[in-house]
Amino acid sequence: MKLICEGLDLSDAVLKVSKATAIKTTNPILEGIKLKAENDKLILSATDLELSIEKVINADVKIEGECVVPGRFFTDFTKKLSNEKIELSLTDKDLLKVKYTDSEGFIQCLNNNEFPIIKNIDNPESFKITHKNFKDLINKTIFSVALDDSRPILKGCLFEIHNNFVTAVALDGYRLAKVSKEILNSTAEFSFVIPARSLAEISKMLNDSDNTLTVNIQKNFLLVEFMDTKIMTRLIDGDFINYNQVIPQNISTTIKVNKNQLMNGIERASLLSRFDKNNLVKFDIKENLLVLTSNSELGNIKENITVAIDGKDIVIAFNARYLIESLRVIDEDFVKINFTSSIAPCTIVPENNKDTLYLILPVRVVG
Repeated sequence: MKLICEGLDLSDAVLKVSKATAIKTTNPILEGIKLKAENDKLILSATDLELSIEKVINADVKIEGECVVPGRFFTDFTKKLSNEKIELSLTDKDLLKVKYTDSEGFIQCLNNNEFPIIKNIDNPESFKITHKNFKDLINKTIFSVALDDSRPILKGCLFEIHNNFVTAVALDGYRLAKVSKEILNSTAEFSFVIPARSLAEISKMLNDSDNTLTVNIQKNFLLVEFMDTKIMTRLIDGDFINYNQVIPQNISTTIKVNKNQLMNGIERASLLSRFDKNNLVKFDIKENLLVLTSNSELGNIKENITVAIDGKDIVIAFNARYLIESLRVIDEDFVKINFTSSIAPCTIVPENNKDTLYLILPVRVVG
């Protein structure tokens, strides 16, 4: 193998695929990055058997071939060569020679035959969506995914394709996030659950453009394709919770409030409440006023926020972090918060967007 490529292209590609290398593993080959030179292209790939990433860059290929290099070292090394033109060549002693300006280095390669074959997806179901919409969909739901292992299905986001929309749902037993986005087309109506870790890596590689990407599904695998990048992940198998049963229908009180004013008030209140194990803030809503309070051994905070109220007075308490994380990803200036009772979940929706909903369970307050 022998090729010449731009250092910036190489560094960027290595950094992207390195996100799929295994961190703690008994199999060292999963810590490696595979380099394959063919047809004036350099194909870089990495996998930890759950997540696989492939990136293609242009290269002047003199001799075709392939090798596997230690991922962490190669990532750190190429970061320092982003302004150089790089020559990569494989020696007969299974060393990768890296030549740049008047200098050179040698890297011991791993056993190429041990690198896993990354699965191909044939005849998949698929849909197309813009980078901007898919990234927004992920970022506005992923924070509600469960972190513990007690219910593995909740460690991912449910995606449902229906009527030219994709709906993402995440919940952890205390809150729920549900966001829908328009898609460009789809081959069928279907649903699947993507692990949160894979979604996080996909989001990092997307931009805010209207460029199109394709999401392919086959059995327990998902493949995202855009430009010269492929990201493959295993899906989580199992039945997701029937989330529609969780969303309350009988609303007794609705308030409309300025999102930033409410979020800033909760953030100030949570400076105290975070020292309490429940991170508790209390809402007392009456006469077009939301009185927001928090208490701890350090003191107490009381915030008065003007709201438009429709319905009954209500006193209810929440985990401050859940409120802040939901409000932070809403783009509109005003939100509506719907209440059923002081012990039932509330829902938060942007004033003019029916395709976004956040649900939060209250905390029971004694006295």
